[in-house]
Amino acid sequence: MSAITTPLPTSDADRPNAPPLAVIRPRPWLAAWTLCRREWVRFIRQGNRVFAALGQPIIFWILFSALFGTSFQMSAGAAGQASSTAAASGPAAQVPAAVSYAQYFFPGTLVMIILFTAIFATISVIEDRREGFLQSVLVAPVPRWSVVTGKVLGGALIALAHAAVFMLLCFTLQVPLTLLTVPAVLVLLFVIGIALTSLGLAIAWPMQSTQGFHAIMMVFLLPMWLLSGALAPPGNNWIGWVIRFNPLTYCLALLRHILYWGADPAVKDTVLAGLPSAWFCTLVTLAFVVAMFGLAWRVASVRSTGDAT
Repeated sequence: MSAITTPLPTSDADRPNAPPLAVIRPRPWLAAWTLCRREWVRFIRQGNRVFAALGQPIIFWILFSALFGTSFQMSAGAAGQASSTAAASGPAAQVPAAVSYAQYFFPGTLVMIILFTAIFATISVIEDRREGFLQSVLVAPVPRWSVVTGKVLGGALIALAHAAVFMLLCFTLQVPLTLLTVPAVLVLLFVIGIALTSLGLAIAWPMQSTQGFHAIMMVFLLPMWLLSGALAPPGNNWIGWVIRFNPLTYCLALLRHILYWGADPAVKDTVLAGLPSAWFCTLVTLAFVVAMFGLAWRVASVRSTGDAT
């Protein structure tokens, strides 16, 4: 029995009752925008996800500030010494003075919000593959970079929204946000969100189970945040050197530079003591973003067993 084949239309003359082929030409940016918007719709419809993404960092910030608030403080005069001995001796080794631990931990909490939101956002890749939605997207006549861009932008924008809400707590601290620093902080948080969401997407893309993804996240991404200087400045021991080789350290350092741009000189010197310069942090952050997005693009471009055939 021979198979009946129908030739595909190659011109508008072959399909007189259909729209012109130019009208249905693949539009990669429209596909990326559609996927980005879909991430937002899914996020808004999951109220428990909104509560978890915002509630967990706030609880961590309050608890860590309460636990270390009386013992972990930095003074302007002792900042250099504190930054060199904190990791070696622990939070309690620092002397209380000008900057509270709630202030010091505030930028680290912002990055933690970006991190957790990126983790939750990239889980949708595994769910989409299991439900068959991802396969239908992959067979569409759009390049893989548009799929990656849509998923990454959706996750990064959701993370930015969470961080923007948390930033309102800065009015309870002595963090001098201005009309110039607020847009700069939001742009930087969005850039960090792109980097972390791209990294999460690169890890989630070939995985088949959410349990395995959670395990990798807890082993890989959470230590990455812990070793970014979010909890304590790097010291001169081996942990300090691990922190210095972590690219997220420079993202967080750049965030501190921007947050305390217009701060009192004594407070600014205390917070920025021992940190690399702002221009070097900017270079490392941009390189980190480009590398992570390229990694996600590369992983998504490789056909896996779960892709449509």
